[in-house]
Amino acid sequence: MRALLIILPLGMLAAAGYFAYSAMAVEGEPIPTEGYVALALGAGFSVIVGVGLMVLLFFSSRRGYDEPPHFR
Repeated sequence: MRALLIILPLGMLAAAGYFAYSAMAVEGEPIPTEGYVALALGAGFSVIVGVGLMVLLFFSSRRGYDEPPHFR
């Protein structure tokens, strides 16, 4: 069981590395400026959404909204 827990993530890592290398080794036109702008905007938006959700999670935990209900 432990061997499977080690082999499976290593296999996934190897597959991701292979696909990343094969995607970067493709011959053709480079990414245009609009592509880089779209990539930057998408990554920035993803970071903003992630930070916003973590802030909401932090405040929710601090104010006690995550506690189990107390029945009287």
